[in-house]
Amino acid sequence: MRPAEKLLVLLLCRLGQEIRPLRPAELRRFSEALAAVHTDENAEVTDDVLRACGIAAEMRQRVLSLLARENVLTSYLAAAPDISVLTRISEGYPQRLRSLGAECPGVLFCKGDPRLLATRCVSLVGSRRLSAQGRAFARHIGTLAAKEGFTLVSGGAPGADRTAQEACLAAGGRVVSFVPDALTGCRARKNVLYCSDEGYELTFSAARALRRNLFIHALGEKVFVAQCPRCAGGTWAGTQENLRRGLSTVYALRDGTEGAEALGALGAVLLPGFPPAIGDLEPPQLSIFN
Repeated sequence: MRPAEKLLVLLLCRLGQEIRPLRPAELRRFSEALAAVHTDENAEVTDDVLRACGIAAEMRQRVLSLLARENVLTSYLAAAPDISVLTRISEGYPQRLRSLGAECPGVLFCKGDPRLLATRCVSLVGSRRLSAQGRAFARHIGTLAAKEGFTLVSGGAPGADRTAQEACLAAGGRVVSFVPDALTGCRARKNVLYCSDEGYELTFSAARALRRNLFIHALGEKVFVAQCPRCAGGTWAGTQENLRRGLSTVYALRDGTEGAEALGALGAVLLPGFPPAIGDLEPPQLSIFN
């Protein structure tokens, strides 16, 4: 790990401690101040350097305390040898996640082969409680992803996520699963990469679940929705945010539900049936009247 990568991990992660790391906005201000007077990203950060950057005394002490945990970081990583670290300045970090700007995960903990993040990806999201048609659609998209060489990105939740992921793996495909829970509880599997932000031991929280939904939508160049309740739940919230920000093209099956019609009104492409191929789907062309 390069010094600049280590700096990010130390500043942004608890590393199993009861300590307050920097928030993304705080890190951005700190990085901008540091870059203004220090061009070498691998140079040592000292109190004199921070003082020269105009950083207030309280923040200087907090930053230096976080950076003084190199031994803690070494022990933290050694305790989970099957988990690797990828920072937003690391080689191989996906550009599609960098496009999230301030919400880009500064540090990803990875269980599996992180090179899967550099492959072409499509994402699938959907309800935990699926109709027979919704389950068949999720299974169809997972199978197509494998056959066409896409890595399937999802969240590992019961219902749509797991249905699509298992179908993709059964067809010889690859899966990236963003989990809002402890990576240590994920069983290592061939062709599966589990990713989590902030730490590998952190347990579920609603905030982490919402963030992972954003990562799923951002990483897929196309996102498929397998059933979505209208105005309720994580699938709706994540897909609505994707459509608002234009992270990727969203496709939903026109299944006669209020959720699908509502997503269509927000800009999702409503599919009349199961698509024969993922690669052939093209974003809709806007007319001059849109």
